[in-house]
Amino acid sequence: MPDTIGAPNPNPSSNPNKRERAPLLKKSKIISDKILFPAASHVSSTPLSSARFSSESHNTYSTSTSESSNDAKFGFGDRDYVYPSFLGPHTTRSRVNVKSTSKSQRNQLELRDSMPSAKVESKMKPKPKLKAEKDFNALSVQISNPASSALSGSTSANSSNARRASGHRYSWILYLLKFVCTLSVSHTVYLRNEVSKLQEENISLRRVCSHVDLASSGIKEFEEVNSLVYFSTAGSRTVALYMAVFILVIPFALYKYLDYLPRIIDLLKRKYTKKEEVPLKKRIAYVVDVCFSNYPYAKLLALLFSTLFLIGYGGLALYAVGDGSFTEAIWLSWSFVADSGNHAEMVGAGPRIVSVLISSGGMLIFAMMLGLVSDAISEKVDSLRKGKSEVIESNHILVLGWSDKLGSLLKQLAIANKSIGGGVVVVLAERDKEEMEMDIAKLEFDFMGTSVICRSGSPLILADLKKVSVSKARAIIVLASDENADQSDARALRVVLSLTGVREGLRGHVVVEMSDLDNEPLVKLVGGELIETVVAHDVIGRLMIQCALQPGLAQIWEDILGFENAEFYIKRWPQLDGAPFKDVLVLFPEAIPCGVKVAADGGKIIINPDDRYVLKEGDEVLVIAEDDDTYAPGLLPEVNKGLFPRITDPPKYPERILFCGWRRDIDDMIMVLEALLAPGSELWMFNEVPEKDREKKLTDGGLDISGLENIKLVHHVGNAVIRRHLEGLPLETFDSILILADESVEDSIVHSDSRSLATLLLIRDIQSKRLPNKDSRPIPPRHSVFSQSSWIREMQQASDRSIIISEILDSRTRNLVSVSRISDYVLSNELVSMALAMVAEDKQINRVLEELFAEEGNELCIKPAEFYLYEQEELCFYDIMRRGRQRREIVIGYRIAAAERAVINPAGKSKQRKWSLDDVFVVISSCD
Repeated sequence: MPDTIGAPNPNPSSNPNKRERAPLLKKSKIISDKILFPAASHVSSTPLSSARFSSESHNTYSTSTSESSNDAKFGFGDRDYVYPSFLGPHTTRSRVNVKSTSKSQRNQLELRDSMPSAKVESKMKPKPKLKAEKDFNALSVQISNPASSALSGSTSANSSNARRASGHRYSWILYLLKFVCTLSVSHTVYLRNEVSKLQEENISLRRVCSHVDLASSGIKEFEEVNSLVYFSTAGSRTVALYMAVFILVIPFALYKYLDYLPRIIDLLKRKYTKKEEVPLKKRIAYVVDVCFSNYPYAKLLALLFSTLFLIGYGGLALYAVGDGSFTEAIWLSWSFVADSGNHAEMVGAGPRIVSVLISSGGMLIFAMMLGLVSDAISEKVDSLRKGKSEVIESNHILVLGWSDKLGSLLKQLAIANKSIGGGVVVVLAERDKEEMEMDIAKLEFDFMGTSVICRSGSPLILADLKKVSVSKARAIIVLASDENADQSDARALRVVLSLTGVREGLRGHVVVEMSDLDNEPLVKLVGGELIETVVAHDVIGRLMIQCALQPGLAQIWEDILGFENAEFYIKRWPQLDGAPFKDVLVLFPEAIPCGVKVAADGGKIIINPDDRYVLKEGDEVLVIAEDDDTYAPGLLPEVNKGLFPRITDPPKYPERILFCGWRRDIDDMIMVLEALLAPGSELWMFNEVPEKDREKKLTDGGLDISGLENIKLVHHVGNAVIRRHLEGLPLETFDSILILADESVEDSIVHSDSRSLATLLLIRDIQSKRLPNKDSRPIPPRHSVFSQSSWIREMQQASDRSIIISEILDSRTRNLVSVSRISDYVLSNELVSMALAMVAEDKQINRVLEELFAEEGNELCIKPAEFYLYEQEELCFYDIMRRGRQRREIVIGYRIAAAERAVINPAGKSKQRKWSLDDVFVVISSCD
């Protein structure tokens, strides 16, 4: 820093050894009011320690003193003279807008210019800089160094935030002063009213005392006592009044200024947060909303708290404006809340106003209570109506899903539970509870003590499964949906997965109705040993083939599968251990043994075992009986087998069969026919599927067309409900005609049944016109064995030589079919429902049905009487059973020629009677 020479020292206290700096010349004043022009400086030989730029504020340049201090601060070697850009050949700089300085800053600058230059010494003790000087220096640095402008901007932002925070503090002080003034005025008015009231009381007391001859001393004593009592309670009532007003004002203040509370807390903690937060009011509203939504008793607790608060606050207010005790005020407040008419007897303006407000709050609380009670009752009734309540049952049957088979299924389950006085069946489906109950009521069937409980929910949700006590059910039936086969089986698979996920486990077994045989292994793989499957489509297809080859078999299956007549039962009888099966066969007067469940072979069921098989410990007997408690082994009866005709079964003859329609599992039906028909048979396929697509569909289904040895496929394309298409077929030459539920309409049972019925009537009409003299036609070779059976002959003549089997999906169509002289029919849904009910009652029966429906093993057959007896021979049923064992058959029933239906498991088996060759017998025979 250069030394100053020749200047006197005006400050005697300063150090004389220090060299003073020469006084600085004043620079010119303002060039512009608002714009500071860039200046050019004379550059000295000494390098600058930092860049400097002198700026002008409003209309004043910095004085020589401020420039001298700046030079001292930045340490310039030479003095720099600042000129406007247009006064000399200096480098032009961009102009900078500078914030105007305040009036106080300008005054300080002028004052500093008028001070002697001796005060500006380089070695002088530094004094604190004025605010204007600090701002001016900061502005100079900002203009000189553009890189520091951002820092100065942030500093100014912080200062503005601080000013805003101080403004908030001032506003809160102002609000507090307003609040205190309001309370003071209110208290003044209240005290004025109290004084007026006391004056009125004093006047009234003096009037009373004027009529009584009292001494002046007594009056003075009374006034003193009254004043003491008043002043003793005046303080507490004043406090109560303040508290009441304070409590009343707090909610409004909080509601208005609640969002500022976090900011005030941050200011007190000197913690500044710039991030945007959710307002406190919204957060509190959200917490209250969540509380009321998740906790069912939150509304009740809120109502209780509101009631208690109103009673307490009302008692406090009544105590403040009244003349009674605090306990009496609380009791009055409760009476006003409980009964809004109790406030009518209040006296005085203050007590009346408070009592009216308390009564109004009581009416509001009463309305809220009524609303809560009404909502609770409505919610409960709605829950019961929609089937949302929990089922508290055990050992019941649970049905998952809804289909057209449900009516027949419920009927069979009710008949099965009749012997025990009825049971409980729970239905869980994705339908409204009222709709399900209305549909069940339309069945017009007596459930004989069985209760049907409907619940609305999804079998795929564990919570809904627990709602129907799935873990305590003795059997679970999963019905197929009305969708196509793949979608229905996929849904059944998901239901099985949901059942396996029940933590409590399953007590009973699961019966799953499948739509496609190819999907059965996957469901069994997922479910394990608890799963029993009934493939409805496959069962019906096999039944139709059996009924086509043996007329009248459909009625036999209806009697065996349903619970109305005889059905299959498996039971253990320890007293039969060591007995051969030929003796066991005639030991049950009310049942017919059909097989044995071998314990040593893992519970395998052997139907129609050898007579020499001896029952061992643990073995169970399979019988056909009326009910599980209607039979028991008896004494061994005397049976006279005697001599009988030993007629062998006739050989199989080639047949011609017609399929009308296309089924999904038609490839499986062709494979069954291949195993049952004689070589040289023909299968005519008449449907709307193009011939070029049929072979591909059959091959994709697993059928090897080139490997067929017994049957030949004949293809015809046409619509089965169009007469001219049917007339192109030789309908009079077919041995059997099967009218299938076409794949294109199987999703609609009404449409499918209408189509089947129309096809049936057209075929019957065409046959009747082509064969006018049906009595003179020859009998087919395969029916020659039934020449003496009037029942079989009548069925043959009914359909004009061909046996017509129609697949019916709706049981209501049965009456229409019976009127149309049809030879036989199959009630698909009803038979499947019967099978599901039997397997639900005892899952072991599923193995029996699987063997009887299969193309190999044992099957149900109808045999003529000439196989077992002579004309008018007198025998008991045990004798016929013994003769049937010579043919390796089990005779389970018969049909008299003049009877309408067959009798399965007849009563009085030891009773003698005469038989006719026109009778037929129902047997379980091996297909080998």
